[in-house]
Order: sequence, then C-alpha cells, then structure tokens
Amino acid sequence: MPPISDTSHDFHDRPPLLEARGLAFARNDEPIFGPLDFSLHAGEVALIEGDNGAGKTTLLRVLSGLLAPSSGEIRLRGEPLTLARLSPQVALLSHQAGLKHELTALENLRFAAGLHGQRKGLSPMTALAGVGLDGYADVPTRQLSAGQKKRVALARVLLAPVALWLLDEPYANLDLDGIKLVNRLLERHANGGGTALITSHGAYAYTSGTPRRIPLRPGIGHRQSAIETAAEQVR
Repeated sequence: MPPISDTSHDFHDRPPLLEARGLAFARNDEPIFGPLDFSLHAGEVALIEGDNGAGKTTLLRVLSGLLAPSSGEIRLRGEPLTLARLSPQVALLSHQAGLKHELTALENLRFAAGLHGQRKGLSPMTALAGVGLDGYADVPTRQLSAGQKKRVALARVLLAPVALWLLDEPYANLDLDGIKLVNRLLERHANGGGTALITSHGAYAYTSGTPRRIPLRPGIGHRQSAIETAAEQVR
C-alpha cells in the first residue's frame, strides 16, 4: 500500500474538505482556543497537539457540532457547517466510547448503521472483523475490556459512510496491536480520499507518512494558523 504522503497529493488540488476560519471558543468569557485558521484536504491526516487545557477535545466537539463556536466559521466541502449536515459527513470518536452496554458489540454497530447508514462494501460483521473482534459479535459490551470497547467504537467509525474522522486520543486503552490497527485504519481512510483529525497528549503513535500538525495553546490571544514553521512542524 503506498504511503499517505504519495496519495495525498492526488487530492490536494481540490477544495478543502474541512476549513476553519477565525475559529474560537470561550467558556464563561475565558478563552479556550483560537482564533484558529486551518484547512484539510482529502487524503490528509492532521494531528492536534497541546497540553492539558489547550482545547484539543473542545475543538473536536466544536467541529462535530456538539458545541457552538464563540466566533469564526467552519466550512465542510466549501459550505457552512450545520447540524443537519453533520451526521452524513462526520464521525466522532470521543473519550467516552458512547456504546450501549446492554447491547452486544454487533447490536451496537447495527444500531449505528440504522441511524447513519454504512459504508459501501462493509457490514457490521465485517467492520467488527476489521478491528480484530471476530468471535465477539454476540458478547454484551459491558463484558468487554476497555481496549475491546475502543475497538468497537473504532468499528463504528470505520462503518460510517463519511469522509471526515474526528478521533480524540484514538490510541488510549490500546495495546501495541491496537495501536497498529489505528494506524492501518487511518492509512486506508486517507488513501481512499478521507480526512482525519486526531488529538494527542504526547503519546503519538501514528507512523504512516507525516501528518499535518496543529498546535494548540491555552488562552492564546492572537490568530493561530495551521501553517506552522518547518521547525514547529517537526518538533
């Protein structure tokens, strides 16, 4: 499979899939992040970096529509992002897996597919197999380990027929095989023209190609651009 750095150029001439302009968020008049400018094209994986309190999770919640920005705008495929346009185009993996513990792994995926549809060529069963959970389809989610629950959540992202993945600490609770799995999923998604935005608190494990880096700093008061200096990108 060719590296992402080769395939991303095939899509880069197209308009950005995701674009933020002057995006900022404040809570109780206390700035959390921004103003922030960045754009992501099809085939790109971007890493949001920052210390505790820098706003990494908050940024993903804003981009997913769970929180309204304090200022600025978000554009998806060149059009203003609205709640009505989110579910068919954005998949969010948050700290909380968001699974129904009384349902089995397979039932959780069938429920998600019933709400949002499923990617062409995939089914809930094949999505589970794709994250290494063969044989766990009928196990109640409450009986799974933290790493296995993360894999079910990753299968739900994989199953969703969307171009944009927002992954909050996707490597958390995973062993080495799980980390390699996340990297394979990201690589295939990008090679297929998808885009992924992931957060990292330092445990950075993505090894396929060189992702864009978006550093966040808490309470910044100037406009921050995702077009960083070369030294900052490789720090």
